[in-house]
Amino acid sequence: MQFEENLNLAFDGLLSHKLRSFLTMLGIIFGVAAVIAMLSIGEGAKQEAIEKFKDLGVNNIIVREKKLTEKEIQEIRAKFSQGLSLKDAEAIQEIVPKVKNVAPQAEKELDAQYEDKSAKATVIGITPVFKNILNYHTTFGNFIDEDHYVRHLKVCVLGAGIARTLFPVENPLNKMVKVADQWFEVIGIMENKALFTETVGELAARDLNNDIYIPLTTFLRRLTKENQLDSEIKQITIQADDSEVLLEVAAVTKRILERRHFKNDDFNIIIPYELLKQEEKERRIYNILLGSIAAISLLVGGIGIMNIMLATVSERTREIGIRRAIGATRKVVLEQFMMEAMALSLTGGLIGIFLGVGMSLTINWITNFKTVVTFFSVFIAFFVSGAVGVIFGMLPARKAANLDPIESLRYE
Repeated sequence: MQFEENLNLAFDGLLSHKLRSFLTMLGIIFGVAAVIAMLSIGEGAKQEAIEKFKDLGVNNIIVREKKLTEKEIQEIRAKFSQGLSLKDAEAIQEIVPKVKNVAPQAEKELDAQYEDKSAKATVIGITPVFKNILNYHTTFGNFIDEDHYVRHLKVCVLGAGIARTLFPVENPLNKMVKVADQWFEVIGIMENKALFTETVGELAARDLNNDIYIPLTTFLRRLTKENQLDSEIKQITIQADDSEVLLEVAAVTKRILERRHFKNDDFNIIIPYELLKQEEKERRIYNILLGSIAAISLLVGGIGIMNIMLATVSERTREIGIRRAIGATRKVVLEQFMMEAMALSLTGGLIGIFLGVGMSLTINWITNFKTVVTFFSVFIAFFVSGAVGVIFGMLPARKAANLDPIESLRYE
């Protein structure tokens, strides 16, 4: 019964001074909203990073040809290294322990054309195991299979972006697309993929949606080298049995390739799982920094609550004296003013939650930056707003409870 009475008194106090109560709550409102918005941005970035690295495979190691100038390539070729080759892929498969699959791939930037529409695309020659290693899926049609590979068939699978460009209204399946001077039959369309950023080293700014996949055998036979110094393939993707052995497999792979390339530094080894862990670590630090900045608003809001509650105690000194005189204990007075402070902070917290969710949705809509509001972020923000009410309401409540009843009744 006493709790309900204190709760009613708290909200009566808020409603009797609406503007003052609202201005007092602003710090809490903006603090809670900022915390939720910041955490939602961090969570959205985290999920995008996870999706992005899933495309590379968390159990995979990528051996990528290093980007070199023509002069550097000539020097390396003079030192007997021919760059990445199918024989390198075979050696890794045969020698390196705890390797499940190895997928070599060749690449070339070429023009793709269908009727009067054309676009630049990255044509990638792959083996059938490529799909299993990277867990790629088609939304329509089929992917490159063993029959296409063995028979050197002129078939292709279009990335989602290049498919939209060449076939804005038509169904691409079974149509003939011209790539360079070769015609390929479209047998499948890939699902939409994430854009890689600078965090993926040699794969920087790789838009997978503009890729065209063809059998590696067809690539090597039909698409001739523009420069005889070019390596046979551009990348080897290695799938390990488990993420725990990635560093071990990478070390052995590096030693094998160094020996086969005569110690020439013409390749890079990328471990997506390690990059993901590093990115998560950096993001945690970034989120803590943003959260700390947002928490300053909560601190300011708490100081505002303490200030207004101290003023309220002064204004209601006679009321406190009357309550004490008719039998209210110090505990009852303490609880009353604590309740008022918490009513301010929790009401501000609730408004802040709605504002924070709205901010997150607005950021997502305006900037197309993915934001994810989680129950954890809402809970943390609301819990902190309640804690602010308790901590900063304690001093005014104690001051009210410790007032002398006789002196309070004399207060003008």
